[in-house]
Amino acid sequence: MELMKAIQLTGPCEIDAMTPVEIEKPQLKPGFAVVKVKAFGINQSEIFSRKGLSSPDFSYPRVLGIEGVGIVEEVNPDSFLRVGEQVATMMGGLGRSLNGSYAEYMLVPEKHLLPFSSDLPWHILGALPEMMQTAYGSLSKGLLMKSGDTLFIHGGTSSVGLMAALLAKDIGVTVISSTRRISNIDILKQYGVDHVVLDDGTLDTQIREIAPYGVDGVLELVGSNVVMQDLSYIKVGGHLCFTGALNQQWIIPEFDCFSVPSGVFFTTYSGEFEDLPVTVFHDMLRRLERNEVQLPIGRVYHELDAVREAHQDIDSGKYAGKKVVVLS
Repeated sequence: MELMKAIQLTGPCEIDAMTPVEIEKPQLKPGFAVVKVKAFGINQSEIFSRKGLSSPDFSYPRVLGIEGVGIVEEVNPDSFLRVGEQVATMMGGLGRSLNGSYAEYMLVPEKHLLPFSSDLPWHILGALPEMMQTAYGSLSKGLLMKSGDTLFIHGGTSSVGLMAALLAKDIGVTVISSTRRISNIDILKQYGVDHVVLDDGTLDTQIREIAPYGVDGVLELVGSNVVMQDLSYIKVGGHLCFTGALNQQWIIPEFDCFSVPSGVFFTTYSGEFEDLPVTVFHDMLRRLERNEVQLPIGRVYHELDAVREAHQDIDSGKYAGKKVVVLS
């Protein structure tokens, strides 16, 4: 039996318990490929899983990690993939009903592997899959954004918030983004944000000064406790898309359906692998290679032992942008 190192949880745990252990290396089976993991991003959903707060599709024991990039190690004879090929993956049960990317190797359904070729460093590649899929899916499927629209991103300095600003500007959207810290204003401007508002209790006044007739969409990344406030900023025909909860508040207690303004649409986005077109992913790679854009990477960590530190940094709110772990 061939072994590998992984961070496998047997139940909810504290950060200090996330130490690498040796488990069996995944064995190839029909419809799947074995991938040598080179990098993966750390996501809020993995924080919830560690704390035992995941939805019913999650089970223990489990190797966490809902996304990753790496190199194809083993494939079936009839596979469209090639051994040695670079691949990216996200969602599709990874790290929830299937063992995920916090490991030296992962077994992934072929239909959830996106092949690519790039000389970009692994920490750049590892930041892309889930961040890009979530941002792109929220804009296209949740908010139906189009050129000329105005978008408010609540939680703008999160990795998804920064990527959403970048993608929204690409299609001609005016972007308003929030931050709680004055020190983050320059970061938001670097990602094309047109108007930065401080989340200091006066958002209502600030947003109405910028968009007196309302915004076309709100991308909600902070939490459920601010949804009612955000709905009031939206013009008739506009959308609020609840995509994330940085404050870990997902439920609106005693929700009154009639509190949603008439003509305003309230939806959510969690998304799947299929929501990110291959062409969009490849186009972003080419833009990165030409140094046309910079990814919102907060910090890079090395090897599985560093996963604990990455989780600590997310819990404490350190480093705006994506946290990425690179494996040798």
